[in-house]
Amino acid sequence: MTVEGQRSDLRLVPATVAWIRAELAAAAKREERPGTARLLRLDVQRLVQSTPSLPSLAQFAEEAGLEDERESDQVAAFEGRYGRASARLRRKAKLLQRQLAALRWLEEVAAREPAPGDAIASWLRPELASFLNAVDLFTLAQLAERINGIGKNWARSIRGIGPLKSQRIAAWVAAHANTIGVSFGVHAIAARRDVASAALACVVSPATDIRPLEKLIVPAELDGQQGRFRRPRDHCLMQADTDLDAVLVWLQAKGRSASAPQGQRQGGQGGPVMSSALSHTQRAYRKEAERFLLWAIVQRAKPLSSMTSEDCIEYAAFLVDPQPRARWCGPRARERWSPLWRPFEGALSAAAQRQAISILKNLYGFLVDQNYLMGNPWSAVPVPRAARPGLDASRSLTAAQWAFVRERAAQAGPHSAAIRLRLALDLLYFTGLRTAELVSARVGDLQQVEYFDADAQQHVRGWMLTVLGKGQRLREVPVPDGLVNQIQAYLQHRGLSGDMSLPAVRGAYLLAGAVDIAERAPALAQSNASGVDGGIGESTLYKQLKAHFAACASAKKAAGEHAAAERLARASTHWLRHTHASHALASGVSVQEAQQNLGHASLATTTVYVTTEAARRLKSMQRFWDVRAS
Repeated sequence: MTVEGQRSDLRLVPATVAWIRAELAAAAKREERPGTARLLRLDVQRLVQSTPSLPSLAQFAEEAGLEDERESDQVAAFEGRYGRASARLRRKAKLLQRQLAALRWLEEVAAREPAPGDAIASWLRPELASFLNAVDLFTLAQLAERINGIGKNWARSIRGIGPLKSQRIAAWVAAHANTIGVSFGVHAIAARRDVASAALACVVSPATDIRPLEKLIVPAELDGQQGRFRRPRDHCLMQADTDLDAVLVWLQAKGRSASAPQGQRQGGQGGPVMSSALSHTQRAYRKEAERFLLWAIVQRAKPLSSMTSEDCIEYAAFLVDPQPRARWCGPRARERWSPLWRPFEGALSAAAQRQAISILKNLYGFLVDQNYLMGNPWSAVPVPRAARPGLDASRSLTAAQWAFVRERAAQAGPHSAAIRLRLALDLLYFTGLRTAELVSARVGDLQQVEYFDADAQQHVRGWMLTVLGKGQRLREVPVPDGLVNQIQAYLQHRGLSGDMSLPAVRGAYLLAGAVDIAERAPALAQSNASGVDGGIGESTLYKQLKAHFAACASAKKAAGEHAAAERLARASTHWLRHTHASHALASGVSVQEAQQNLGHASLATTTVYVTTEAARRLKSMQRFWDVRAS
């Protein structure tokens, strides 16, 4: 390795000297001495080199024949000949003395460790600091929080900072973590797939602050045991002692178990632990309850069971624009383990406000029904009216776009994730299932049926999938024979039998973790090996399909089909449910039949997808407008 200063390394010396000078100037800036910082940036050597060399006073006197003259006369003669250059040399000498004095001052006061409030520009090189400042990172505390909150890929979206630079910056911050005030874990340097969930759970410590429910410490005076509107415990139909206990019972009533087993609900410092196995509905309900609980505890310093109608009205106004925004809002992509997690992204839309208020009305209604509370303060808060129907039938793909999505999936290859992608696309499109319904479905829910008419002359044979949908309502959804064949082939790919009548197969999920990934990561395979192979979560399926839609959008954009590319870029798993409904109704399926398949409680919801008549009416009006405008 070449060492700076060796003969072969002379070209690096100027850069190294400049770096040292910049470091000294940065140290002066940290001490709020901008003038000293400018002084230390000056390269006096270059200034000296630009000035011609001058003889000494003795040499000049000898050359000029003034050896016997008084020194004052010699100086006057010297100034007469070299006056301007001499003055410049004196100024440079003073500048050197000032720089030496500045260095002595730095030696005494500026040798300290980095602090959280220090500017990034006072420690890192100016070009690096400029890249970080461009994404609103100005202090070391902000930089450390980003690294700690995202992990190894913290700089992926920052222009000018590649993997090597980001690794070096993270290593420097980690080396000074104690004085900056942050505790780094392995997630900051290791790839996410190599970091255990337990390690991520330790990144943020429990506190009475803005935290996910599983990390929130609720003080005894705010936990609701002495809530103002609590009913006597002997009258309550639940065993919940605290408001949080009551919220967990409510969540559990919305579907699968939302809380950890009894005895495991308390975290290291009292924070409740929430299971990750939540349905889509439970996550939506948890989000709104979590937001309101945090607001009540952190902002109002009141337990949920003491909230008044005035509090609820004020919270409804808070949803319009959560403030202070830096404290309450953050990017949606931040996961619950991250210190960058926040309960809000920003101001809620009118639809999101309606949903939040409706869910909180439901929560308090449940607590009143269970005799936990004596009244529902949210009954005084009106739900904002919808300006238009809640469903947007335009969030669907055209027949050509759907065919392109399928075609691209067919080209994805023979690996396990690609096979699952093709099956998931077809299941969502041909059945109209919700994502939560699909990831919960097992082979045993699929049954072959045969129906005869009244005279037993004609019969229909096919497959039905029993689904537990919204509101815990069971329904049967027809499944095409070709799709059943796909399911059987996928089971065999996973090492199971294609005979779906076998007890060992009936318990398997229709969609499972990718076998290829499990082979590369035995630990992942071990975690899924509970009897039959494990299913996948909604988020896993969502991300895979979203990535596929993004790839389709890129292909369309490259082909110049920008409208199709924009539509595919916005598509998600739920778009396939909309696409199923729109295409089924357009092909002649009755509204009543589509309603039963989709599991809509109201026929009016299904009729939103009936666009044929509306499209015909719009075309007729456009012809009328064209005629009259010409």
